[in-house]
Amino acid sequence: MRRFTLALAAASAFAITAAPVLAQESEAITAAVAKPDRPEAARVQDENRKPVEVLAFLGLEEGMVAADLLPGAGYWTEIMAHIVAPTGSVLAFQPEQFASGEEAIAAWDALKGRAPGVTQIIFPFSDFAPEAESFDFAMMSLNYHDIYWESERFQIPRSDPDAFVAVLYAAMKPGGIVGIIDHTGEPGDTRAIVDATHRIDPAVVRADFERAGFVLADESDMLANPEDDLSVSVFDPSIRGRTDRFVMKFVKPMES
Repeated sequence: MRRFTLALAAASAFAITAAPVLAQESEAITAAVAKPDRPEAARVQDENRKPVEVLAFLGLEEGMVAADLLPGAGYWTEIMAHIVAPTGSVLAFQPEQFASGEEAIAAWDALKGRAPGVTQIIFPFSDFAPEAESFDFAMMSLNYHDIYWESERFQIPRSDPDAFVAVLYAAMKPGGIVGIIDHTGEPGDTRAIVDATHRIDPAVVRADFERAGFVLADESDMLANPEDDLSVSVFDPSIRGRTDRFVMKFVKPMES
């Protein structure tokens, strides 16, 4: 009984101590999303993407070195940079296939002006090679499925998902967090499903990461849409921007 009482007291003390810290982190995330200089094109996506809830769930904190992998227009990059500031930084790993063009270059220059802690790293899609144990946090939003995608039009070669996740595992510090958000897909031939719909079966993602050594710490249905037809392409006007999405939080064990 005494042991139980001591354990309960310790848990209560932790909760009391942790509560202000968690509240402070949530406030920092809310403030980052509310930055008045964020582009309107990004702001209009907030209701659907729920950045405050997602990043609080994943555990992004001030001071972290964070990686935004395949960041697109930098929606998450900019928010993350303000959360980890002033002592942290964000590395945006942009495949060279999507980094060219005057408009894209100008948009990223403007983003880096608003968020000085951002470094854009342009790399060949098939040659992701970050430094070992360099990230506290990494995120892939609506693009892990692209590791299974190949496209002659966009010059995307066939990739090896196991090799990609192994490199990411090596790049994470012990205890590092990887957040994955993607469009829910049906079970089946993963490459064929990705090619047809740009979706992926959550079970495939979990298996890929666990095979590399990651532990699934938590998952959330906060971005779920039970009305979504999983056989339809995410670019179909009937569902674009409103797909059923899963959120997974993976952690690299402290001892691996």
